[in-house]
Amino acid sequence: MKSKTPVNVGASVRARLLKVSKERHEDFTLMLMNYAAERFLYRLSRSTRRNQFVLKGAMLFAVRIGEPYRPTRDLDLLGTGEPSEEAIEAAVRDIVTTPTEDDGVTFDLDTLQVHPIREDNRYGGIRAVMQARLAEARIHVQIHVGFGDAITPAALALDFPTLLVNMPAPNVLAYPTETIVAEKIEAMVDLGRSNSRMKDFTDLAMAARRVAFDGDTLVAAIRATFRRRRTPLPDGEIVALTDAFTGDERAQANWRAFAGRNQLRGFDSLAQIVAELRPFLLPPLAHARADVAFPEYWAPGGPWTQHPPTLR
Repeated sequence: MKSKTPVNVGASVRARLLKVSKERHEDFTLMLMNYAAERFLYRLSRSTRRNQFVLKGAMLFAVRIGEPYRPTRDLDLLGTGEPSEEAIEAAVRDIVTTPTEDDGVTFDLDTLQVHPIREDNRYGGIRAVMQARLAEARIHVQIHVGFGDAITPAALALDFPTLLVNMPAPNVLAYPTETIVAEKIEAMVDLGRSNSRMKDFTDLAMAARRVAFDGDTLVAAIRATFRRRRTPLPDGEIVALTDAFTGDERAQANWRAFAGRNQLRGFDSLAQIVAELRPFLLPPLAHARADVAFPEYWAPGGPWTQHPPTLR
């Protein structure tokens, strides 16, 4: 006997998400936001705009490492079309009105606002915000769209995992992990001692623990990212990877605030993270600066070796 589709899909989905949030001991409001972002991606994957946007940011990173180790509320995309507010608004409207199976989410286009991102002077971009509904729940949806980044190697098709079993999965273009790492390295180098982006340190440590890398591919991504962002490759020490930085009072205060806010596990201190990162980051950075081949491999947890991870 076939199971009947619930009359109120939204209420059914909300109840299932509440059950999942309790099983995972995760904040329910955050789970609703992540579900709305997931269903936006599904609409994107079914729309004519699919190839105009590439998934990046924390939601993608959680997929790449296999664990949402820190909470995120924003959906980050790279736009490949016109970098204007009008173009992004038109794209968002097209995406959310794309016909799909009923997943319980309704995006309220009357609440859509699109404006430049001004607080991040390094890269800028455009932010789209709107409200979505799931049964009686109102969900804040925030999408950041950047432009002009170098993706090396090329963007890959990704089946984005769903929060609920049997929900159709988005298939979207996504950053390769090498570009994610390269962008975080560039931020470390460019910001120097003023770096307060503690998420980059923990993200890179998680990548080193969980992901395998090809040395030549990572070096190519580093060179492409630094070139695109017009940041000189460092000729000398990386300030953010020094004991002087990890011992700095301001850096330690930033770390304590970040770790407490995100309830992180598996990280003892900023100094411990930096000690993990040096053997992972310094060799490919040195080869990128020298513009020479780096035919080595990094298995999850390291170290760099001449043997591919599958052969170790």
